[in-house]
Amino acid sequence: MTVTVVVCSLTIVGMIACILFAPKLKIGKIQLSTYWLVTLLGGGLLLVLGKCTPSQFFENLLRDTAVNPLKILILFLSMTLLSVFLDELGFFGFLANAVLRHAKHGQRRLFVVLYLTVSILTVFTSNDIIILSFTPFLCHFAKNAEIDPIPYLTAEFVAANTWSIALMIGNPTNIYLSTAYGVDFIGYMRYSLLPALFAGTVAFLMLFLLFFKKLSAPVKPHTQDIKLKDKPLLIIAILHLAVCTILLSVSSYLNLEMWLISFCAAMSLTIFALFYFAFKNKKAEPLIRCYRRAPYELVPFLLSMFVMIIALENCGATEKIATLLAGGNAVLSYGITSFLSANLINNIPMSVLFSSVLQSPAGAGIGGMFSAVIGSNIGAYLTPVGALAGIMFSSILKEHDVKFGYLQFLKMGIFVAVPALFAALGGLLLVV
Repeated sequence: MTVTVVVCSLTIVGMIACILFAPKLKIGKIQLSTYWLVTLLGGGLLLVLGKCTPSQFFENLLRDTAVNPLKILILFLSMTLLSVFLDELGFFGFLANAVLRHAKHGQRRLFVVLYLTVSILTVFTSNDIIILSFTPFLCHFAKNAEIDPIPYLTAEFVAANTWSIALMIGNPTNIYLSTAYGVDFIGYMRYSLLPALFAGTVAFLMLFLLFFKKLSAPVKPHTQDIKLKDKPLLIIAILHLAVCTILLSVSSYLNLEMWLISFCAAMSLTIFALFYFAFKNKKAEPLIRCYRRAPYELVPFLLSMFVMIIALENCGATEKIATLLAGGNAVLSYGITSFLSANLINNIPMSVLFSSVLQSPAGAGIGGMFSAVIGSNIGAYLTPVGALAGIMFSSILKEHDVKFGYLQFLKMGIFVAVPALFAALGGLLLVV
């Protein structure tokens, strides 16, 4: 057990160090994120040491279960492609700009409108997509309007990582944990909507209180004249996302797996887009950019973490963690530990680990699983390393010369994330 725990611990420490101090590795014209390279090295070392054999890895990889990592990756990447393509067609920028045109009565109204817009969009897309789409826009807008961007960036980040609890597709951690526990799309909503509502409301109130004074300054929104291009294709893309979401919600009744529905939707949209661009005699640049923007780094990262979890299972570590968490209220114990663990090892590795813990003989019931889901989402805004969304967020801010340091992020996180966590867990206690 000692060797496995040491290798896993060093891998996690190395990953966090890379995220904080050396997030990118430049090789010629190619830039690579370092976090997944470290986990790939750690996973490879465990395979070499025999702590997880290749046969065990491939047996688990090819197993016909809902928690199969390949199915989860296909589901997440497919949903990402559907949302990113909408962004490439200018949908999110157009919608944000339209909302900002109505913010003529000061920053406080603008703040409320932004929070509501991000919240609604997050529910039907995902937190990562919203952060990738809105963060650059907010940086430009704040600079043009000569206002402090921090309240708006914070509201965006908090809203995206709170309302992502609502649906299974809101966060890859939701998908992983719920499918590992055999929960379908509708079954997930029965437990998630009230915690999301409680957490989203409390988070907004804490944010509004935190930035109340800063939002008193007048603002003159510098909106841009954004026009939607390729409206027929945009309608087709919106229909694909809508139909995909509806089918996901009834997938258990249709006896269809969610990864297959999302994959077919992504491939269908790709084929429609290719025919559309060919018919219009245009280059398929939006589609090409869409595929380039997909987070492929999640593939080696998640597979490496999967190796680490198999190794921890083999040495009995996950069973010991489950035993430690077995005492007391499962909702509180799993919620608090997942919340803190996400900020030690990032929320995706935490979710992979907790899915194994939950399935052990000493694991908790449905309350423990949804507590881990809540912790994986809200834990994203305690520190910048709590989630991949935080890593992407920090990287975009650096590109736009916006200072939002670790300590500033942590202060905001403690003030907002802790009350939101307990509000969500309180909501969960009412439905489990």
